[in-house]
Amino acid sequence: MSSPSPGARAAPPRSQDVVGLVLAVAVVAAWLFLHVAGVFWLPLQGSWLWVLPGAVALQTWLSVGLFIVAHDAMHRSLAPGWPRLATAIGRVCVALYAGFSYERLRDGHRRHHQFPGTAADPDFHAERPHAFAPWLLRFFGGYFGWREFARVTAVLGVYLLLGAAPLNLALMWGLPAVLSALQLFIVGTWLPHRHRHGHDPAKEFVDHGRARSLDLPWLASLLACFHFGLHREHHACPHVPWWRLPAVRHVHGGGAG
Repeated sequence: MSSPSPGARAAPPRSQDVVGLVLAVAVVAAWLFLHVAGVFWLPLQGSWLWVLPGAVALQTWLSVGLFIVAHDAMHRSLAPGWPRLATAIGRVCVALYAGFSYERLRDGHRRHHQFPGTAADPDFHAERPHAFAPWLLRFFGGYFGWREFARVTAVLGVYLLLGAAPLNLALMWGLPAVLSALQLFIVGTWLPHRHRHGHDPAKEFVDHGRARSLDLPWLASLLACFHFGLHREHHACPHVPWWRLPAVRHVHGGGAG
């Protein structure tokens, strides 16, 4: 029997399917429950106002989780043994998140991994690699267009017809969506790939992924972006799901952003 080549990737363990699917279902179910409860049932008065900040923060984090689950589906790391199911879950996640097209996001993300930190990278601002606002606008403008806007508007209209209060919609749907988008961009794109003033990118980014990792404790890394701040590790091992990234950190360690 021939031995595998040194660069061959080991087949993922079957437990990855189980863990990945359980975590994905947990994130989607928790998001759906809090979304429906917050939009339709949460009274914005009295003692319930003390619950609101925590509910918004939790829903923001779960919204980030929706995107990360879909991201793993794009990399076929969500449940490698069940690719069709993983793709279906990915489609559901990005649709719930903001009416996104899974295929459009997947194709753009593939180009990001093919040409990271270059003009051909749709997630990078080659002309303004230090800038925050121009990069942010280009990043989301590339994925959220008129079709996504029309889908979200249609759902909004249905919610209003079903009796949802406008303030509940703004605080428990709109606000978590905006905050999670900022969280995903800052932790998962801008900080890992930006060019820092006074640093030579050719020396700072020494591998193909042109990414750095954020030096955060395990819990802070989980809360920040489901460990997606370990971005150098992700580019080095794109087949590794989000929940296993800390385990490969010691192999592909990155510097702080």
